[in-house]
This record gives sequence, structure tokens and C-alpha cells, in this order.
Amino acid sequence: MNILITGAAGKIGSELTAYLQDKFQLRLADLHTDRLQTYEHTKHEIIALNVADPEACQQACKEIDTVIHLAGDPLPDSGFYESLLDNNIKGTFNIFRAAKDQGVQRVILASSAQTIEGYPIDAQIYPDTPTRPRNLYGVSKCFGESLASYFAYTEGLQSIAIRIGAYDDFKAEGPTLEARDMSAYLSPADMCDLFYKSIIATDLEPFTILHGISDNRFKRLNLEDTKKKVGYTPKSDAFALSHISLYDSPR
Repeated sequence: MNILITGAAGKIGSELTAYLQDKFQLRLADLHTDRLQTYEHTKHEIIALNVADPEACQQACKEIDTVIHLAGDPLPDSGFYESLLDNNIKGTFNIFRAAKDQGVQRVILASSAQTIEGYPIDAQIYPDTPTRPRNLYGVSKCFGESLASYFAYTEGLQSIAIRIGAYDDFKAEGPTLEARDMSAYLSPADMCDLFYKSIIATDLEPFTILHGISDNRFKRLNLEDTKKKVGYTPKSDAFALSHISLYDSPR
């Protein structure tokens, strides 16, 4: 299977690439290809890609079976005209348009828990809970989910949106995590498992929303539907990993 990973040099992309390198043929795309030098002179392909460029996206999607779309601005406080419009709105459309045009079978979109961040901290969210973003970054991810649904049901491109929570490699000696972040924590190992299961899953609906958090004691995002649909088996629990007192977010 040939897989395109956009944003392959990013925080999630670099971890996922290392995990998938022995499982699939990868085309690694990023603006910063110097960060992908580890994969030079291997079976994998490295390309420079600006997702705001429609023609570049068309070229990137040629002869690809599955696209994992990670590229975009990941910062919740990003400006709309300054960054989000090109990177998260136009860029996401360009990838979906190119994937459909080039015969890609499945697109896996990195969405975000920011799509539902407007709900109270003690509310557990299900995939069919209406979106409620608190910032324009979350709005851009809501757009991505709607776009994925459109391409799935109207143009026949199977699409998965993974709502990624507070992704990090937990370090007990690091900064204190707030209870809000711990309830949405996603470990690198669980992230890799979820994306891998999303690649190989069968018998899915045209469009599927999956929740990307670990098996935390309190779960901001409910995981039952995600476990059932793709066989996700998270192992980490931020509350068990922490040896510090929890406190609520002041935000």
C-alpha cells in the first residue's frame, strides 16, 4: 500500500512515520524536507509540499492509496487571514480535491478536540455531539470534518476524521498538566495505534469520526465508538502516569 503523509516532519508526523516505515511504502511530504533526512536513500520518497498549492497537491497524490493529512497550522491562537485560511482551509480542500481526482481510496484527516472545546470541562463528548469550537483554529477543523463528509457522501471518497486530543510524550518531571489536558491526553504509542488501525480498517461508513485520546481515567472524548469501528486498543492513562496533584484549568 502506498501512503502519502502530509506534514510528515511535524510532531505527530515524525512519530507516525517512524512507526509506519516498515509497514507501508511512504511518500513523505512537508515544507521542511530537511527534517526528513533520516529517510533519504531508503525505499520511501520525500517531497516538498505546500498544501496551499493545488497543483502540487495533485502531484503529491498520484499513485497513492491512502492519504494521511497532518499538514496545517496546529496553533489554537492562529489568525484566520494570517495562517488558517491558506494552511487549514485551502490546504485541506486542495488535498481532498487532489485525492479524489487522483483515485485515492481513503483520506485520514487530522482533526482536533478543539472542534468541541466550547463544552464544559466535565462534559464527555461523543462523535455525534454537535461541534462547539472556542477559537478559529477549532472552526478550521470543523470545516475539515464537514469537507471530509462532503467528499465521502457526495463524491465517494472514503474519509476518516481523527479528533486528536492533547498529544504529548508524558514526562513526569516536565510541566504540570492540567486536568483538562489529562482527560484529553494522547500518547505517541496510542496515536500510532489509532492511525494504523484507521489505515487497515474495513467495513467503515463513507465518513467516520474517531476520537484520538488515550485510555485516561476520565475521558474528554468517549472512546467506545472508536474502539468498535477500528479496533483501537489504547494503553496509556495520563492520570495513572502522573504522580502530581490534579487541578482544574483556569481558562
